[in-house]
Amino acid sequence: MIRLRASIAAKLVLGYGLLGTASIVLVSAVFYRGTVGVLDRDIDGRIVLQSDRLLARANGLPHGVLLAEVRRQLDDGVDSDREIFQLVAADGTPLAGNLDAWPKSGLPSPGTGPGLVSAMVVRQGHPTPARIYLRPLGDGGALIVGRDLSEQEAVREVIWHALLAGAAVSLLLTVGGALLFRRAIERRLSAIRRTAAQIEAGDLSPRIPVTGHDEFALLGRDINRMLDRIELLMEGIRHVSNAIAHDLRTPLGRIRGRLDEVVRREASVPRLTAAARDAIEDIDDLIRLFERLLQIAEAESGVRSRLFERLDLGHIASDIGEMYEASAEDSGLRLTVDAPEHLYVDGDRNLLASAVASLLDNAIKYAGPGASLRLRAGLYHGGLASIAVHDNGPGIPEQERGKVTQRFYRLDDSRHLPGNGLGLAIVSATALAHGGELVLEDAAPGLVARILLPLAPQS
Repeated sequence: MIRLRASIAAKLVLGYGLLGTASIVLVSAVFYRGTVGVLDRDIDGRIVLQSDRLLARANGLPHGVLLAEVRRQLDDGVDSDREIFQLVAADGTPLAGNLDAWPKSGLPSPGTGPGLVSAMVVRQGHPTPARIYLRPLGDGGALIVGRDLSEQEAVREVIWHALLAGAAVSLLLTVGGALLFRRAIERRLSAIRRTAAQIEAGDLSPRIPVTGHDEFALLGRDINRMLDRIELLMEGIRHVSNAIAHDLRTPLGRIRGRLDEVVRREASVPRLTAAARDAIEDIDDLIRLFERLLQIAEAESGVRSRLFERLDLGHIASDIGEMYEASAEDSGLRLTVDAPEHLYVDGDRNLLASAVASLLDNAIKYAGPGASLRLRAGLYHGGLASIAVHDNGPGIPEQERGKVTQRFYRLDDSRHLPGNGLGLAIVSATALAHGGELVLEDAAPGLVARILLPLAPQS
């Protein structure tokens, strides 16, 4: 019972059942009133019309004319089994009619005016329900006109039984449909719960089965995308942990070896100074490594998104290109910048400038002497802003392009060069933090490293 009270599915079933029951009651009441009520109004109209006709024919004529008209109505053979007529004298004596007895106490008194009542009367020795209309006469008597309701009561009973039967069937169907609805909800929810239990046990690979396009399917797709992202981040954390352990072991071992060598030999000021200087350089390399890791974490967390402002991407490209012209010349490269103005995006200037600088650093480092570089900003397909670095160097093999944005991943041909494999990871994290992406394309020859960002909405 406690489990059912806490179940949303059970609450939905209860609400659905109550709503269905209320709807059935309302429809039945409207139908009953629309059928039986019409019959009642029709009978009342006929009774009043008949009494008006009788009184109109006897208007101003002797009392015997009305008596004869009542007898004629009873003997005409039209609705004789349902019509009721009774002419009563001023002292209550019946003068003519087809009633053996009637509830005199239940009828309006002759002095109070006409009135319609439902009562039990006796006709041909049998009590029967009737609708009676009393019309006072000028001499103190009264004319009673009515109609036998036996048939109407039978019709009313049939309608009432039909409504009860229909309501019972509808209620059963409602309860059955509600139970099926609850079962369907629990089946869909149980799939989500099973997946959650497997993930809680440490297996990140299960996904919620998605079928159809209903709300549960949309929820399943959203949860699956979240699980894909979590699994990717967890894989990244494992990879980063392994890479950090590997990359830290070499410089730390080198620092320890140098210091140990100085300690073992005869200490001298020049030797201690040289060892300290080498140790400081290695420690600075480690500090820069952690700074770049923190830069990636900051970009991925979205902490700096509140600092976003309206930026001209062309100005950023021009500024960074001007900074790297001398560095490119010193490396034997030729750098050209194509950066039109009024290419607006919303973002963090420092993060975007650092990402563009990382792309240029990589191009200068890996393109090789004599290569040409091009930094270009502009519009891209789909209404996106693009800032790209083109080079005609060796490029990156297609099968490796999806891996080079991982932290600490380096191509075999570049392991002898300085670096730690974090440059493109920082660029990718920065692009994602701005709602965009980093795309690596084949320049045949060379590589195009392109940052795609959504354009700023026009104000």
